[in-house]
Amino acid sequence: MATRSWWGWGTVDEAVTGTERTALTSRVAALLPEADLTVHEPPDPRSLSVPAPRVLVPDSLARLASDELGDRIRHGHGQAFRDVVRSLLGRVDYVPDQVIRPRTEQDVIDVLDWCTSARVAAVPFGGGTSVVGGVELGCAPDYSGTIALDLGHMDRILELDRTSRAARIQAGILGPALEAELRPHELTLRHFPQSFEFSTLGGWLATRAGGHYATVYTHIDDMVESMNVVTPVGISASLRVPASGAGPSPDRLFLGSEGALGVITDAWVRLQDRPRWRAGASVVFDDYGNAVAATRTIAQSGLFPTNCRLLDPVEAFINAATNTAGGVLVLGFESADHPVDQPMHRAVQICLDHGGRVPDGIRTTDSADTGTHTGAADAWRTSFLRMPYQRDALAAQSMIVETFETACTWDRFDALRAAVLAAATAAFESIGVAGVVTCRFTHVYPDGPAPYFGIYAAGRWGQTVEQWDEIKTAVSEALHTCGATITHHHAVGRDHRPWYDRQRPEPFAAALQAAKSTLDPAGILNPGVLIDPSK
Repeated sequence: MATRSWWGWGTVDEAVTGTERTALTSRVAALLPEADLTVHEPPDPRSLSVPAPRVLVPDSLARLASDELGDRIRHGHGQAFRDVVRSLLGRVDYVPDQVIRPRTEQDVIDVLDWCTSARVAAVPFGGGTSVVGGVELGCAPDYSGTIALDLGHMDRILELDRTSRAARIQAGILGPALEAELRPHELTLRHFPQSFEFSTLGGWLATRAGGHYATVYTHIDDMVESMNVVTPVGISASLRVPASGAGPSPDRLFLGSEGALGVITDAWVRLQDRPRWRAGASVVFDDYGNAVAATRTIAQSGLFPTNCRLLDPVEAFINAATNTAGGVLVLGFESADHPVDQPMHRAVQICLDHGGRVPDGIRTTDSADTGTHTGAADAWRTSFLRMPYQRDALAAQSMIVETFETACTWDRFDALRAAVLAAATAAFESIGVAGVVTCRFTHVYPDGPAPYFGIYAAGRWGQTVEQWDEIKTAVSEALHTCGATITHHHAVGRDHRPWYDRQRPEPFAAALQAAKSTLDPAGILNPGVLIDPSK
């Protein structure tokens, strides 16, 4: 079994080394020649100063608990840039006192009962891939102890309804295991966030994760039939139906609640037949405005492509190895029921009408195998899968490498992009670093895109967290000022709280506070995300 990195993304054997690191360093040096790209190695976790556990679990829960140092350290942070850099610097600031791994729903109930009575903060933990401070335990001083509630042992498909194409699945199952269990039934959830390999169904639900589809099925919300959620005051088990008009949806209360209102233990989710027909193409543009217009036209055409990712010229150069003045649109269609040649050709024609070119042509397949990418699309897909590992490598070389994702209406996109570029550039100048900003669309809707901005800047070792915080604040203010959401699919966590608090309506904030007080009266569930516990 591959060894997970304690400080960074993924597994140790997949880390960027050798020729890949040399090539990556060369590209960055060409882009930012003044960058100091000295490699800094992570410390031995055994050398870190970590306080002894402040609280012991009762004997009835001891079989589920671990206070092993490495276990505690790995459960004390997520996978954001600032998490990675702090770990590289040996700053493991939020280590839980205990890691508890329930095996049944009753175990979860028992753990929450103990936490409530003992005033122990409990942070539900899936794959630990949060990039917004969603699993940090900075609340520790206000509680007698803290635990990470790791759902990893609750990882089975409990029921499968082939007729309705749905399954009841436990929250702790990882993406690859979920798909492996569905494959013999020729079914798939088709939810593939970038964190797919290391994230869980429960994490996707708790953060309203965005996945594979660029249109229609963009969020995990769209795939939920019903959910079981354990709260400190009881179990919320919603009715499993395809749709209901019976008042506000119970599931909507817990989708995106980030473990602050309850612990999702399992859910019925909608499945699909595995795709057979696929078509893909990379469209190159000489003018970015025309590329955006083409993308908007496709989004409003009713064609609903599976993939519709527009890479701006800088993104296309860095991550698709393509030189173009207007960017690259990565297009894809798929179906389990019928060939997709017709919608693919129509989408390509729209691009041609807007000045696009398809230098590698259209590639189609007729099988259950993946792999419809070619040319720039293939290069970008490969880079996409390696991005987290490369981010870690660059973070160890004093680079600031992080992202912002948001959503806005089409009429506001041009102003938003200009404001983000201006804010980031001003922040670069303020902290005295050289940097670039990239943009791609991860999802598109008839009424607007979900832009995903990348930051690449040459930082100063030992200061890159603080430098990043200044950049993040500047760009987050630009998003808020331009009427864009503070997050499209990365959740709120603790990092986005200042802007989330300003984005949400006050009556809703009051209702959320009331829900928190009712469902978690002791305020022990993931304190600090979404809403503060009542004092």
